[in-house]
Amino acid sequence: MDRTAIVTGGTRGIGAAISLALKEKGFRVAATYAGNDDRARKFTDETGIAAFKWDVADFPACQDGVKQVESALGPVEVLVNNAGITRDSTMKKQTRQQWDEVIDTNLGGVFNMSKAVWPTMLDRGFGRIVNVGSINGQAGQYGQVNYAAAKSGIHGFTKALAQEGARAGITVNAVAPGYIDTDMVAAVPPEVLEKIVARIPVGRLGGASEIARGVLFLVEDEAGFVTGSTLSINGGQHMY
Repeated sequence: MDRTAIVTGGTRGIGAAISLALKEKGFRVAATYAGNDDRARKFTDETGIAAFKWDVADFPACQDGVKQVESALGPVEVLVNNAGITRDSTMKKQTRQQWDEVIDTNLGGVFNMSKAVWPTMLDRGFGRIVNVGSINGQAGQYGQVNYAAAKSGIHGFTKALAQEGARAGITVNAVAPGYIDTDMVAAVPPEVLEKIVARIPVGRLGGASEIARGVLFLVEDEAGFVTGSTLSINGGQHMY
């Protein structure tokens, strides 16, 4: 597969699984990260996947970062917008800063990165953008008005941009993971996690590799008739 892919937040958790799956399919992969240099270095040493550091909430940094990737690996034809953060709090306690940080990273980052790769995709007449949403953007979640709003916005963004790219050979889709066995979920108190798993019909957490397989399907050349769609991968917890 002679194509270059960027995976934001691509050195940890779901992002790392996506980066590795794309590499194994023959893509040239750039994994971005925002802060953990040691983790990123270890990821590159173990996988051979190049890691690039910038904050997806920073519009100029995204423009410059994509240029760096293109210089190193070639024109970007696949973008997986995976980077995301949480700042959970009820509305009573949530600060404007907590709201802004989550919206700017989780939703603003999708705009910033898509904007940076869009001209090249239009020029080449081909592109695949996959945005990582969330079950909590579909169903909502107590204490996550910022996160749920950002992820719900991703699903709307996906449908709208898909209409712009369709005739240009660019597809824009989303995956909506449920509760996946990652560091973020591992931080949930055990008694709360037990209740979450009890609500999942298949009776377990999902694996990051299961999300990666969904992404692989959507970025294939043969998936050109699939656009504006959201693939829910949640063990049946929310059928949307």
